[in-house]
Amino acid sequence: MSEHLLRAALDAAERGWHVFPLRPGTKRPALHGEQACPRTGECASGHRKWEQRATTDPDRIRAAWSRTPFNVGIATGPSRLLVVDLDTPEHKGSSDAPDGAATFGALCERAGHPAPDTYRVRTPSGGQHLYFTAPLGVRLPSTVEALAPSVDTRAWGGYVVAAGSHTPSGAYEALCGSVAASLPSWLQSILEPAPSAPQAPSVAVAGQSRRYADVALTAEVRSVATAQPGSREATLFRAARALGRFVAWGDLPRSVVEQALQEAGEAAGLTVAECRSTLRSALNWSITHNTRRRVAA
Repeated sequence: MSEHLLRAALDAAERGWHVFPLRPGTKRPALHGEQACPRTGECASGHRKWEQRATTDPDRIRAAWSRTPFNVGIATGPSRLLVVDLDTPEHKGSSDAPDGAATFGALCERAGHPAPDTYRVRTPSGGQHLYFTAPLGVRLPSTVEALAPSVDTRAWGGYVVAAGSHTPSGAYEALCGSVAASLPSWLQSILEPAPSAPQAPSVAVAGQSRRYADVALTAEVRSVATAQPGSREATLFRAARALGRFVAWGDLPRSVVEQALQEAGEAAGLTVAECRSTLRSALNWSITHNTRRRVAA
């Protein structure tokens, strides 16, 4: 088993993917935490987390895996990977919801694109990991259900378990494709963080912020209404993400944003159901992740 896992770690490193050890038979990092950090070796100048310590150095990999049958973790950010994690509903605590493969397939269909063909790994739970190479100079965050229900992504700040690793539930197995395809531009446009909007520092400029929100709403509605086939849902998703912050801050009522974007999406050619589904998930995410703006008294 040690030799098998060493080979899996070296194979990943040969692809340029940065690996680190996971505890045998688990998905948990085997490296020490900050509280137990000895502040020596790699951590001499300060604690280094698993993402910083992941490596492609074959000598370091052999030294680690020759002693213990560690599972193999791949730090997706340093590896320039964006991995789409298609979960099963049981993994999310529901047995009757559609699985990640189904919801991701529906997203691809609505966006007017086929499901991407790329390197895939089957997880012990029956889910799949779809590997994509991220563009140079783009730092994408990991996300939870930002694309669709039961669909997460792993990029900076995240990791995946490499093919060849084992848990009590089963093995991680490579399914098809030997190369991680480039991340499709339409997926990238959904996953890129919405641009930050200026925040009002005091009550004196609160009115100005609301006017900015009105201008932003007009611009996003125009963008959605004129979106071309193949980019319509992605444009709607990004618009809802961008405007959701104004809902969270109290500058725009959610009902106003939903109605305006619903009408714009339908004008662009999306169905009523497609618009509602996209708006609901994008606005919920944006409102949750944008704290209410603090206004000085």
